[in-house]
Amino acid sequence: NDQVLYQMSRAYEDMSDVEEAMKVMNRIVKKYPGSRYMDEVQFRRAEYYFIRKKFLDAEDAYKSIVKIGSTSPYYDLALYKLGWTFYKQEMYEEAKQFFMSLLDHKVSIGYDFEQTANKIEKKRIDDTYRVISLSFSNMSGAESIINHFKKAGRKPYEVGVYSNLAEHYFIKRRYYDAAQTYNAFVERNPLNKVSPHFHMRVVEIYKVGRFPKLVVEGKRSFSRAYGLQSEYWKHFDVKSYPKVIAHLQTNITDLAVHYHALYRDRNFASKKKEHYAEASRWYREFMSSFPRDGKTPKMNYQLAELLLQGKEYGNAAREYERVAYHYPSHEKSSAAGYASVYAFRENLKVAQMAEIPIAKQEVIRSSLKFSDAFPKHKKATIVLAAVADDLFEMKDYGLAISTAKKLIDNYASAEVKLRRGAWMIVAHSSYETVKYTDAENGYIKVLQLTDANHKDRAGLLNNLAASIYKQGEAANVLQDYKTAAHHFLRIAKAAPSSTIRKTAEFDAAAVLIKLNDWNQAASVLVAFRKTFNDEKMQKEATKKLAIVYQEAERHAEAAVEFERIERESRDDNVRRESLILAAQMYEKVDNHKRALTVYQRYVDYFPKPLEYALETHYKIANLYKSWGNDKRYLRGLKRVISIDATAGSERTDRTRYLAAKSSLVLTEPAFERFARIKLKKPFKRNLKRKKNAMKSAIADFNELVKFQVGDVTAASTYYLAEIYYNFSRSLAESERPGKLNELEMEQYELALEEQIFPFEEKAINMHRKNMELISVGVYSVWIDKSLERLGSLMPARYAKFEQSTGFITSMGAYQYQFVATAIEATAIATPVEPGATAPEAVQEPQKSNSAAAAVTEKQVVATVAVAPGL
Repeated sequence: NDQVLYQMSRAYEDMSDVEEAMKVMNRIVKKYPGSRYMDEVQFRRAEYYFIRKKFLDAEDAYKSIVKIGSTSPYYDLALYKLGWTFYKQEMYEEAKQFFMSLLDHKVSIGYDFEQTANKIEKKRIDDTYRVISLSFSNMSGAESIINHFKKAGRKPYEVGVYSNLAEHYFIKRRYYDAAQTYNAFVERNPLNKVSPHFHMRVVEIYKVGRFPKLVVEGKRSFSRAYGLQSEYWKHFDVKSYPKVIAHLQTNITDLAVHYHALYRDRNFASKKKEHYAEASRWYREFMSSFPRDGKTPKMNYQLAELLLQGKEYGNAAREYERVAYHYPSHEKSSAAGYASVYAFRENLKVAQMAEIPIAKQEVIRSSLKFSDAFPKHKKATIVLAAVADDLFEMKDYGLAISTAKKLIDNYASAEVKLRRGAWMIVAHSSYETVKYTDAENGYIKVLQLTDANHKDRAGLLNNLAASIYKQGEAANVLQDYKTAAHHFLRIAKAAPSSTIRKTAEFDAAAVLIKLNDWNQAASVLVAFRKTFNDEKMQKEATKKLAIVYQEAERHAEAAVEFERIERESRDDNVRRESLILAAQMYEKVDNHKRALTVYQRYVDYFPKPLEYALETHYKIANLYKSWGNDKRYLRGLKRVISIDATAGSERTDRTRYLAAKSSLVLTEPAFERFARIKLKKPFKRNLKRKKNAMKSAIADFNELVKFQVGDVTAASTYYLAEIYYNFSRSLAESERPGKLNELEMEQYELALEEQIFPFEEKAINMHRKNMELISVGVYSVWIDKSLERLGSLMPARYAKFEQSTGFITSMGAYQYQFVATAIEATAIATPVEPGATAPEAVQEPQKSNSAAAAVTEKQVVATVAVAPGL
């Protein structure tokens, strides 16, 4: 039976009679196909054939076992050997199918491909992988693996198949194929846990194979695939892959440094832009992936350098700032801080017009931050000095001052030029912010640090003087004139050569004038004229000095200065006024002779404008009057009247007024002559004289009305009224005829009273008309006189009339009317001759003349003009 035959075959084998054993096993196979020893017998037969390279026979024998299935203890071995059988026949496709079937079987029974306890089994699996690799190698390599698994689907042992083939290639120094095999797996299984390791191995293989470009590409591919922001890490825990992360960090570092080097290599200038972008990318990738790593500050610094080399100054500056201030202190901190300032300044140089304000602010912010963070840096003082300049240029004066003072206060040993510049900023900025005391102190410090022969020294002295001057100006605005004068005057000592000293001393005089410190003001002005040769300001000083002397009541000195003003001026208005004032000053010190000379010079030099010349002629006339020289006085008045009479279009209210006043003075003697004549014996001759004098006086006073000057018209009206009144009183007081009896005398008196009454009435009416001038705004001493006379003539009505307060000196013009009808001789009654009857001898004045001197508002225009001040 089969058992006997089985035992027999074993016995032959034990005796090393393999051939006889094969014969017995062949009988078993043929006679007992269902024998329980069949799988062993077939395996022994297959081995016999395999050893003897009878691969077809071996193939049949192995297949028979495979057909039995996994229940056979020889199933694994049969698959394994069957695969080898086909491999030996160079039937690689069939061979790898059976090797794969073996692996599938292992999977089905839960075999752990990573176990190492069963070394024999581990060796067989490894050997399986090896022969599979050989098979694929003899086919299309990785492509064959891909095609296989496309059909078979994903398998747990797929990793081993790829890796074994790759390592097979590696051993054979087929580096590229090895790398491509790993890459094939990674591409097919990007999210497999071993993919990053395979990728790492690719880079190692390229290195061994000395493929530098491929090494770089491998690193780029690895870093893209397993960067911390990649899809891969959404499925795996980063912390579980420290080796991968370490490799990633190394790769990114290498890539950044590599592309940075290529960017700077002139041999690759054509790809400069591309290399620049790659280097920037990988630096940033490192920083974003490993923000807290100890290498990150260095990588960040290198990125900043790259950007600076690429002239991306703004971005470079910001990266330098990150290096300096974002990380814990490190060896590049201070260098990066200074570099950020430098980069921001470079950025400012190339900024577009619209970007400049922001670019400047970035420079300032970065500079101040650097100086605060790294005060001991060797460039700290330079940075502070530069940013102070920038702040001043931007008119941020407050911050400019504080920055400059930081340099001054904290860096006493800084270079002189830096400290000098800082004080300059303090001084200039303080001046601009109206802190003139601080500005003054600043300029003093600058001057202390400036060589005596320095080209800027004169300008600095001017600035110092200006800061002091401004203090004076400020005090002046506050009306602290004493302090203002103090500041203005101390410029002479602090900055004697300054250009503003002249103005300051001139202004000092002006504020002293405001203080009414006339003597001090005079001293300053006299010194000013001696010190400064500025013709224009000399003249102004003289004008002020004249006023100062005048206010100080140093009239003689004032007069001299006014005369000097007249000599120096080309302005006729100034000259005229100066002569008048000089003359007035001489009058105040009773130097009338000099005053008259000056007045005379005035009318000689300036016959025009006529009004002012006439005023001066009038003044000259009155000077003669004051000396008692009536002849020259009256001649002067006549000159006034003559000039006005021929003035033509130049005649003014004032010239007419002066002429009128002069005419009044010249006319008043006519009244006196009339009044002196008494009606006494020889009565007829004296009456005739009186009547003629009366007619002449009336004519003269009527002429005054033509001047149309209210005050003079009032005077004329008064005198006319007084002429009538005087005539009435002369009649009343006339010497009576002799040889009249009592009755005749009584009749004479009655007749005389009838003659007297009309003249009194005419006098009253004339005085009353003068009173009417009040209603049109004219009120003068002549109206007061009329009122006084009315009080005596009509006491019941006028004795208690409110007393006048004097002249009305209004500048306005007033119109009123005077009846200009001449008083005819017939209008004057003839007194009674001795022996004549009163009714026949005395004629009553005509009714039409009862208001011969009446004042109305419609016929004669008169203007009261007050002489304008000179």
